[in-house]
Amino acid sequence: MGYQQGLSGLSGASNDLDVIGNNIANANTVGFKQGQAQFADMYANSVATSVNNQIGIGTQMSQVQQQFGQGTITTTSQALDVAINGNGFFQMSSNGANVYSRNGVFNLASNGTIVNAAGQTLMGYAANAQGVINSSGTVPLVVPNSNLPPSATQNVSFQFNLNSQQALPTQTPFDPTNANTYSATSQINVNDTLGGTHPVNVFFVKQATGSWEAYATTGADNTPVTGTSTGVAGDLGQVSFDQSGNLIPTPPATSITPFSFAIPDGASNTGGVQTMSMSFAGTTQYGATTGLVSSSQDGYSSSELAGFSVGPDGTLTGTYTNGKTQALGQIALATFANQNGLQDLGGNNFQQTAASGLAQVSVPGSTNHGSLQGGAVENSNVDLTSSLVDLITAQRNYQANAQTIKTQQTVDQTLINL
Repeated sequence: MGYQQGLSGLSGASNDLDVIGNNIANANTVGFKQGQAQFADMYANSVATSVNNQIGIGTQMSQVQQQFGQGTITTTSQALDVAINGNGFFQMSSNGANVYSRNGVFNLASNGTIVNAAGQTLMGYAANAQGVINSSGTVPLVVPNSNLPPSATQNVSFQFNLNSQQALPTQTPFDPTNANTYSATSQINVNDTLGGTHPVNVFFVKQATGSWEAYATTGADNTPVTGTSTGVAGDLGQVSFDQSGNLIPTPPATSITPFSFAIPDGASNTGGVQTMSMSFAGTTQYGATTGLVSSSQDGYSSSELAGFSVGPDGTLTGTYTNGKTQALGQIALATFANQNGLQDLGGNNFQQTAASGLAQVSVPGSTNHGSLQGGAVENSNVDLTSSLVDLITAQRNYQANAQTIKTQQTVDQTLINL
């Protein structure tokens, strides 16, 4: 029987060497998960054999168990390199069939889809033209090459400090072309429905301490804006301050509300107007130099995609040449009840089986789903130091089992020589 035990031991040690060698060979494979050979003993089937007298007949390899421990994460300079930190697999479409991978090295195909080196398509949640993500089901992720459409301005905001000690204008009435008739001014460009820009000028005329009148004009010729509450062309209304220099509602209003006004719509050839609101929230009247603190508006012109990045929740965010950002989609992650039940397909891919359970697909960062790190990759989790020690151990096991066969051969030769 010594031959059978020795031969099974040689086979087991050889399999162990194969697994360790495969681990070492993939020490630099992105997202690789090392395997570990698991063995079980063997006994001959015999009804009459006493339990206390059973002698094993060797060993057999029961399984190669994948070790799904986290690999170290290394940053790269590639925007579409993505590392998973925690549980989960990328869902990839391979000729219409779903496979799963930890390798997050992706690039753009000619049609804008995000693919890996094998041409498999990364799956996730799509975003519409407004950047709203639809998480009802996964689809191939596509980076659109179309321009970001323009958006017309709806809200304008100015924040000033108006000097409480400033003298009243030396001339009246207000004239936007005469600097002696107003106390402060600033300009901002707003956008029409086609993304064209139009200047809007705002003016403050001091009437008394704590009371200022705001005016607005548009265009290089200072055309007064329309639709203001007074009926006086370009007059937005009164801006009032308390004794501490803070903005207060002007009666009969009970809260600070933006002023509504309209300018000619530069995108219209039918004489239309573009309505928007102007807020002075945060404007103060302190005893300091009059000046603009900040200004903003929410419109923008059409622009091209300049770059993109991946957030921890998998959101693919595009950055456009006009400085705007918008969600382009969201990468999805899949988890399994039993990761070791997955079938290894090679090429860094796994396939679900009955043993693994169905893929649970969700957004990164949700329950039991890891987060993502853009511009980074997850290295192989092979520990070369431990693997080399395991290699020596497996070699010793092989030598020891060979010695078992050699010893049995010596015993047999002794019997033959009797």
